[in-house]
Amino acid sequence: MDFQLSEDRMMIQDMARKFASDRLRPNAMRWDEEKTLDRDVLREAGSLGFGAVYVREDVGGSALKRLDAALIFEALSAGDVSHAAFLTIHNMASWMIDTYGNDDQRRQWLPKLAPLDLIASYCLTEPSSGSDAASLRTRAERDGDHYVLNGSKAFISGAGFSDLYVVMVRTGEEGPKGISTLVVEKGTPGLSFGANEKKMGWNAQPTGIVNFDNCRVPVANRLGEEGQGFKIAMSGLDGGRINIGACSLGGAQAALDRAIEYAKTRQQFGKPIADFQVNQFKLADMATELEAARLLLYRAAGALDAGSPEKSKLSAMAKRFATDTGFRIANEALQIHGGYGYLKDYEIERIVRDLRVHQILEGTNEIMRVVISREMLRG
Repeated sequence: MDFQLSEDRMMIQDMARKFASDRLRPNAMRWDEEKTLDRDVLREAGSLGFGAVYVREDVGGSALKRLDAALIFEALSAGDVSHAAFLTIHNMASWMIDTYGNDDQRRQWLPKLAPLDLIASYCLTEPSSGSDAASLRTRAERDGDHYVLNGSKAFISGAGFSDLYVVMVRTGEEGPKGISTLVVEKGTPGLSFGANEKKMGWNAQPTGIVNFDNCRVPVANRLGEEGQGFKIAMSGLDGGRINIGACSLGGAQAALDRAIEYAKTRQQFGKPIADFQVNQFKLADMATELEAARLLLYRAAGALDAGSPEKSKLSAMAKRFATDTGFRIANEALQIHGGYGYLKDYEIERIVRDLRVHQILEGTNEIMRVVISREMLRG
């Protein structure tokens, strides 16, 4: 086992860190307050290869590994969790088109998705189907060379902002075998969006309902065959769980760094609060838990890259542990700041708010325990 990153991976990591420091962190507070994604900054990320991290090179992708992606999204999240997490969603949608799309579909969309000239969202969750994704009700009826879509998707990051929507729809029987995947382009008649949800965190990302009202989508926009949609949706989750765990690591590291800096400069009872053992022990535990989470997440990313039989179990473990740990560390960093941690000027409260949702999305951490225990008890 080699725990040292290669020179190439350190260069990738350094590039992402510099982008986070120069372009994300200075604007993160404004984006949170204005509740907006910055399309120009996203395009800048695309110019560095962050828009199609593990998409093949023939359509403009970077063709990197999942471990590389984890390093990138961890580094970006230290600058702004919300923009970094949105990039993970775009990357997952792009990967689905690259993996399951035919050559025409790949060449139609991916050369524009890679540089983020086009932006993609992933649409699975519905108002009545969250953890039970196979019960989705959005229906697509075949009508000649089109499907007619009716239904809605909920909690969609990029709703109304993105240009493409990779949508899971029901084309057949109840259950997972009746689900297919369609790519719906913004501007398609019958496609509309609800108001931007008022959220605790991830405020820079517009999140809302995506509605389909007799929305006609060409059959040519279907990824794979009819009935493959649930498989396509689930195949993206291992990587998605690693990515969102990586975002938690990056946010937690940023919070820890701020806590250390604050503890060294904040004076109470005539000395820096870093001199008090209670804070020293707290910082030591935060750093130890963060490193443990990082090692588990990198291990899971390596297993996914290697196609290990344990990849789903390890991805669920890493997601559960990294997102729980990341939120706890950020919350402890806020506590070290005392009352100042509750003020927006110190940015800790934003990191806490942004990291909280990671314990819910890409499968709740309760569902992660279901996945882990099922794998353990199988056979």
